Amino acid sequence: MSNGAVGLLRFGFPDHNDGEIEALRLAFLERYAEQLCVHSAVFAGLDTLVDRLDSDGLPWGVVTNKPGYLTDPLLAALGLDHRVACSVSGDTLPQRKPDPAPLHHACQLAAINAARTLYVGDSSRDIDAGRAAGMGTIAAAYGYIAPGDSSASWGADAIANDTQELTQIVLKAVNLHT
Repeated sequence: MSNGAVGLLRFGFPDHNDGEIEALRLAFLERYAEQLCVHSAVFAGLDTLVDRLDSDGLPWGVVTNKPGYLTDPLLAALGLDHRVACSVSGDTLPQRKPDPAPLHHACQLAAINAARTLYVGDSSRDIDAGRAAGMGTIAAAYGYIAPGDSSASWGADAIANDTQELTQIVLKAVNLHT
């Protein structure tokens, strides 16, 4: 869910106050951690892009606001933990997206220049962070976007409507045509 546990719970329980949402968040995260990768999967077709980046020696990573105790086991369960050049979680630094600090930290870990990096995100917060970090930005207009939210309004450099289009945009940007 692009807006995290609180966003998901506010969507499902719009009449609950902040205290009730916080209690639900704690219970939700406990249950989520117990069944972290039961129904989780990489978006169909994304493996093509990741395989291509790996085969051409181009580093890629994950920057998420999800806490590390959930991020790391999820990447492992999906078989991605040994493939990422970096993984930055919401509790890695004091700052979280939309602050650019997590993206800059990811670039340091991956030993890459932010100005030569593409950041793909599924929320305006992601695009704001990428732009503030000086990265090229791609809005993933598929997945967990809330009804009424428009990726066209986020100000990304490009919009991908599915993983196939994302693959084409990224490969073209790094001069690796399919």
